[in-house]
Amino acid sequence: MSGVDDLVAAARAGLRRLTPAEAAEACDRGALLVDTRTAAQRARQGELPGAVVIDRTVLEWRLDPTGRWRIPELTSAEQVVIVVCSQGYSSSLAAASLQKVGLPNATDLVGGALAWIEAGLPVSAGPADVRE
Repeated sequence: MSGVDDLVAAARAGLRRLTPAEAAEACDRGALLVDTRTAAQRARQGELPGAVVIDRTVLEWRLDPTGRWRIPELTSAEQVVIVVCSQGYSSSLAAASLQKVGLPNATDLVGGALAWIEAGLPVSAGPADVRE
């Protein structure tokens, strides 16, 4: 394996990753769905209803449960946070990082937004709920 493969494998070892159906059910129970895809990816693939879009470069700041830059949708350090990227790789790294900033229930979506779409779950044309 390459260095990045090792990094992703280590990140995933600490996650209980969710299938698209499990992620949708978790959202129905109050999980926070966080989309880190680029604007171009979202334009091609569609928006995930109910997701908060946060750029990967500020993700930890917006989701630090004790931070002053935290978004109001994060209501508790125990809240389930599901990170979604396009294919489910960078989201694994992001979820592992969120666990390190105090979100033990952070995880990601197996297969990313493409798996969500393939599972027949809803997407929309937008607008996206983008946070900066």
